[in-house]
Order: sequence, then structure tokens, then C-alpha cells
Amino acid sequence: MALTKADRRNRIRRRIRKIVAGDASTPRLSVFRSNKEIYAQLVDDVTGVTIAAASSSEKGIAKGTKVEVAFEVGKAIASKASEKGIETCSFDRGGYLYHGRVKSLAEGAREGGLKF
Repeated sequence: MALTKADRRNRIRRRIRKIVAGDASTPRLSVFRSNKEIYAQLVDDVTGVTIAAASSSEKGIAKGTKVEVAFEVGKAIASKASEKGIETCSFDRGGYLYHGRVKSLAEGAREGGLKF
């Protein structure tokens, strides 16, 4: 029986999460992509705490195409991370292909100063 799109993404997501984990010094940069918005958060998996978060629905994020907005969200999460003293993280694409909006968010975060 064929998997649905959501089941396939969740299977990939679980496979990634077996490997990618974050702690206080190098948190996990988790990405969630909905049809309208994109969200990113830095997570400490040891304590289960979100250190910083950014989304396209926040004020101050420039409007444009979804890819341009994702780039701005990446820069925003990088600036919030640098305020907290975080320079490195591990990237969790959340089961999405590293392509389009997810890739743009990662490039924005790298331009903002995050290393992964």
C-alpha cells in the first residue's frame, strides 16, 4: 500500500531525528513549513526547551515571495540566536526536501551568522 504524503514526510522526519539532536551549546534548528507560513525554532533536546523561534507571521519580516520570506526568517532566527550567544546549531529539515523554502531559510540563517 502506498504511503500518503504526510506519512512519507513523518517517516523521513523520524529517520532524521534519530541522528540530529540538539543541546544547550549546539541546539537543533527545526523547520516547519505550512502552505502559507514558515517557522524555525532552536531547540535544546536535552531539557526540551525552545531557546528561540522565528516565523513568517511575525512583525518585521518583509513581504515577498515565499522563498524571499523564508530567507528573512532565517536571518531573524540567526539574529535571535546571536543575542543568546549561540553560534552553531544542527539543521533539522523536518522531513522536507532541502530545496526551495527550506534551503532559503538555511541560507538566510548562514548569512545571519549561524554555522551548521
